[in-house]
Amino acid sequence: MAKGSYFGVNLATTDLDGTFERLVAGGAEVVQEPVEQPYGVRDAAFRDPAGNMIRIQERKAG
Repeated sequence: MAKGSYFGVNLATTDLDGTFERLVAGGAEVVQEPVEQPYGVRDAAFRDPAGNMIRIQERKAG
């Protein structure tokens, strides 16, 4: 399988900011910092060592 050809992974957390900070501190490659999306979540994106996209989402309260 070619590097980065995997579709990607979406994960959820109840603390996006904390998760983001832990991943950055661990040396993760940031693709997108946490941002509010119009479809009801905040999310951030990273690239794993094989080049695949990993998105982490947190639902908005309410």
